Amino acid sequence: LELVFTHTNRFSEEYYSFVNGQFTNDGGTHLSAFKEGLLKAVNEFSKKKFDGDDVREGIIGAIAIRLKDPIFESQTKNKLGNQEIRSDLVAEIKRVVEEMLHREPAEAAKLISKVEETGKLRAELNAVKKLARERSRAVSVRVPQLKDCKHHLNKHKGTGIDTMIFITEGQSAAGSIVSCRDVNTQAIFTLKGKPLNVCDAKRDALYKNVEIYNLMQSLDIEETVDHLRYQKVILATDADVDGLHIRNLMITLFLRFFDRVIKEGHLYLLETPLFRVRNKKETFYCYSEEERVSAIAACGRNPEITRFKGLGEISPGEFKAFIGKSMRLTPVDSTRDRDLKDTVEFYMGRNTQERRQYIMDNLMITEESLS
Repeated sequence: LELVFTHTNRFSEEYYSFVNGQFTNDGGTHLSAFKEGLLKAVNEFSKKKFDGDDVREGIIGAIAIRLKDPIFESQTKNKLGNQEIRSDLVAEIKRVVEEMLHREPAEAAKLISKVEETGKLRAELNAVKKLARERSRAVSVRVPQLKDCKHHLNKHKGTGIDTMIFITEGQSAAGSIVSCRDVNTQAIFTLKGKPLNVCDAKRDALYKNVEIYNLMQSLDIEETVDHLRYQKVILATDADVDGLHIRNLMITLFLRFFDRVIKEGHLYLLETPLFRVRNKKETFYCYSEEERVSAIAACGRNPEITRFKGLGEISPGEFKAFIGKSMRLTPVDSTRDRDLKDTVEFYMGRNTQERRQYIMDNLMITEESLS
């Protein structure tokens, strides 16, 4: 038996489990025993009765066991099924963790303090949740900003894998998508301006802010990302400064509170054309300056060039192609940034002066931007 764990300031739990060196990404008996043994050890050490969610919030843990005759629940060996070892494993994990806590009293004190603080915050949060739900019921039975689709994702049944929700800014952009979407698989959530910056916010901000609360309910990720209703969550914003800011605010929301949406490959950016170049015979939609130059050359003399300033300027007839089979999506990937927390805090936190100085030191002005 080998195990290791630490706590972070995140709100999620993250585990890695192994059997005879085989990574079991769906966990199983050894992982559930690890969670139970950890809780029992912390409660025994502190002489208190903490809730499991409070003890495990923010944890990153790993457990590896060696077993003579492992039984897996599938041929892919993703989940251990040996139930007969569970009680002994829980007892052994409890003993090991208790020894760790007694051996490192300073670290143990920090852990207990964090668990106590988490419990207090959870109690306060439950009160805020109640008020938010009562307010939501008083306003409407349905989420007013959501144009839902007929089918939804069900991870356990493997259905709804073609479903998606577009998070758009403003009614004009939403109107273009509503007119040409596939009502069976494509939903739309409309933001009313710029959403709240939650970089330095606590979880109660999700319930105090009506728009974020409605989005959380629309996605059904309040309790767990396992309930996510759509396979793809697509940020569809204008390709201008405001649109990019809204995009970053939304990515910050998912990184801060629902990072599994990103880690499990559900969050995407919708790429829409910046230019339309056409003559009497051909039409080209260009997603970059390079594509625009190539399209002008292909069209010959005096082509008509249109610069799309916002999604609302694209007609529904044209927009249908951009959210259909040829849709261009860029996945949001956080795996390559090892210092992700520091990166988010620097660009989205309250360090305005430091960020302004960084921009001034690294600002590049080209001749094209001056013309």
